[in-house]
Amino acid sequence: MSSKILLNACVRTMCREAIGINSVELVPEPGAHFPEFSPGSHIDLHLPNGLVRNYSLCNSYHEKDRYVLGILQDSRSRGGSKYIHEALRCGAFLRISEPRNNFALDEAAASTVLVAGGIGITPILSMFRRLRELGAPVRLIYCTRSRGQAAFLDEIEKLGGDVQLHFDDENDGKPVELRSAFASTLSGVHAYCCGPEAMLNAFEVACGQTGIEHVHVERFAANAALHAATGGGFNVELARSGRTLEVSEGKSILHALLDAGVDVDHSCEEGVCGACETRVLSGCPDHRDSVLNVEQRSGNKVMMVCVSGVKSGKLVLDL
Repeated sequence: MSSKILLNACVRTMCREAIGINSVELVPEPGAHFPEFSPGSHIDLHLPNGLVRNYSLCNSYHEKDRYVLGILQDSRSRGGSKYIHEALRCGAFLRISEPRNNFALDEAAASTVLVAGGIGITPILSMFRRLRELGAPVRLIYCTRSRGQAAFLDEIEKLGGDVQLHFDDENDGKPVELRSAFASTLSGVHAYCCGPEAMLNAFEVACGQTGIEHVHVERFAANAALHAATGGGFNVELARSGRTLEVSEGKSILHALLDAGVDVDHSCEEGVCGACETRVLSGCPDHRDSVLNVEQRSGNKVMMVCVSGVKSGKLVLDL
């Protein structure tokens, strides 16, 4: 399970970084401290309107007691980004989670290519900054629909290095051609991408076409191909309490647990944030998340109970 510790944070500054994107700087309450984080990490914001949303940290991990988020006002917002853009103000206090990292950077890679689409620049910027600091071979490809929608361009310019900026409206409306961009990558390169689903799909195809084996993606929304109904209609055993819970048709394991009064950390409920990661003691989960890699899925040691189900047999969880 991920940590359930919540921290008190104060909004120190809010800045407009691009069209529809604000940065939010958080600092701890007087006398307290924030935990350290690594490039690629994110935190959960527990908003005053009752919603919990996760956002990536984009500042340097060297900075103590300071978390900076880049937040897009999503036109399809379910109330999270809308509240942050329209109601959150400097001086407000929020409860936040400790940082989690499902998108960790391999600093020992022979070379790295980082691809960001739109607000996907937030974790990628932290990674790029770290690799530039190390003097490691790294290329950044940052794509948005227009220059005005590209956040943190000043910071990227200051970091220097191998940067390709692609704005669709300056390229006859065409998206970046990743296969061509990857053609010159070195053997053993690690490739990372964060952005909208269409970009992630194109990225994975381009990696396959060019032979890139070390592929890392982070999604801000569920993978439609994975996030499907698991059917319900099975039982889950809780090892610590000895209880057996019925997961009825159309209900997730998470909601069956919550309805039974079992305290489970959770946030996105879409299988993208990793908050509800739960140890599996026996059984074969039907993994529907966008967090675990192939090795973790085949190992069946953990699962995301918000979207995943059971393939066969009895599922026993460490709860």
